[in-house]
Amino acid sequence: MGDQMARGEEFEKKADKKLSGWGLFGSKFEDAADLFEKAANSFKLAKSWDKAGSTYVKLANCHLRLDSKHEAAQAYVDAAHCYKKTSTNEAISCLCQAVDLFCDIGRISMAARYYKEIAELYESEANIEKAIDFYEKAADFFQGEEVTTSANQCKQKVAQFAAQLEQYQKAIEIYEEIARHSLSVNLLKYGVKGHLLNAGICHLCKGDVVSITNALERYQDMDPTFSGSREYRLLADIAAAIDEEDVAKFTDVVKEFDSMTPLDSWKTTLLLRVKEKLKAKEMEEDDLT
Repeated sequence: MGDQMARGEEFEKKADKKLSGWGLFGSKFEDAADLFEKAANSFKLAKSWDKAGSTYVKLANCHLRLDSKHEAAQAYVDAAHCYKKTSTNEAISCLCQAVDLFCDIGRISMAARYYKEIAELYESEANIEKAIDFYEKAADFFQGEEVTTSANQCKQKVAQFAAQLEQYQKAIEIYEEIARHSLSVNLLKYGVKGHLLNAGICHLCKGDVVSITNALERYQDMDPTFSGSREYRLLADIAAAIDEEDVAKFTDVVKEFDSMTPLDSWKTTLLLRVKEKLKAKEMEEDDLT
């Protein structure tokens, strides 16, 4: 480790010297880039992640002086992957610079890929608003490049987080759009019921029984097999429990579904919100009687 650190520092010192010296146009930047790359690799082997990250940034700057935007972008990505281990903010900053360069040279699918990575970093920091912003950007770019599967993955993340932030209508529109698209692709048809269930749960969170009833009718028109599914039954039975203001019925319906198809934490969280609203309503009724 110590040897690699010393080697890295030696390469970096030589590279800095090259840059401060005189050289034929371009040649000193090429020579320095070669040395910075060796230095960064040594720092990586020494697990000195901050040093490796900052050296890759120096490498990116050399490539920019040589007008090699693709190589510069890749160096920023390498820097980000080192900084990921020590500083999320630095990693995000480097990935944003990489994305700008990939956009400049028309590598839109690469830009989309790193927008998604930025979104995942914000997600890991529980910065949901920023995560939504970058998942939307990634989805938009993937869609433009017709990488539909990746676009849909990003859109689902946006819908998931929008619902967490109580932006239910936004989430509903995304889930319904994905369901519509999935119906036209044989390989994706199996997932339609899940998307419609998610959209339906968001409708339930709005607490409007008319809204969920209308939605269920639309979903049957969209996918005639939906009305025979357990997902449809769950939504219809919960809507009935809300209409009847019956918390016990709501609990039984959810418990029965969960015993056969375990609910994930996202669905559980949202259904708990529905239950709390229902409980509050029931208590209001009790106070009035």
